[in-house]
Amino acid sequence: MPKIIVFDVNETLLDLKVLDEPFRKIFGDVRIKSEWFSQLLHASTVVTLTGAYTDFGSVGGHALEIVAKRNGVSLREEDKLLISGTMKNLPPHPEVPESLRRLKDAGLRIAALTNSSQEMVTAQLTNTGIYNLFDIVMSVDGCQKFKPAPEVYQMAAQELKEEPGNLCLVAAHEWDISGAMRCGWSGAFIARPGKVLGPLSVVPEIVGPDLQAVAEQLLK
Repeated sequence: MPKIIVFDVNETLLDLKVLDEPFRKIFGDVRIKSEWFSQLLHASTVVTLTGAYTDFGSVGGHALEIVAKRNGVSLREEDKLLISGTMKNLPPHPEVPESLRRLKDAGLRIAALTNSSQEMVTAQLTNTGIYNLFDIVMSVDGCQKFKPAPEVYQMAAQELKEEPGNLCLVAAHEWDISGAMRCGWSGAFIARPGKVLGPLSVVPEIVGPDLQAVAEQLLK
């Protein structure tokens, strides 16, 4: 069993479904949310590879502008604030609080590692009431590169003062799992709806449909 369980945050722990209504209001089509999130990940990869780091919220605004132009929508400032405000108040998936407590009660150290800024993730986890369950909450702000860049997982291992082999990343994104495992971590994949492993993915030791199922496997 790994010494420390490290969790991705957005989609893994927090549910993006509450963004459906803001995207329906702004774009008239909730499917634009998926287009925006894909554009957000694409943009974060570009700024990492080009060395032009800026915080995840700014990258999210950039991605929103691109998606709006692509779909012929004129964004208002209040629209941007609606999306950013909703992101700050995402609810946890239903099974998350109790599953985290089970892991904590079993004596495991738990941490968070996110592409969000330190300010944003602190607000997100505080607003859900689960912030205090984590031994440490880490943002990529610390190395100014976005996951799945190797530097992110190396930074986290240094912050946690542990060898990579003692760390396990839990995430709902196959690219995040692959990034961590290629840096020597173990991995646990939460196969939330629409999330799948691909042929180029590094296959993790643990796969489950939600955090409850993953936590049970981690505790075996």
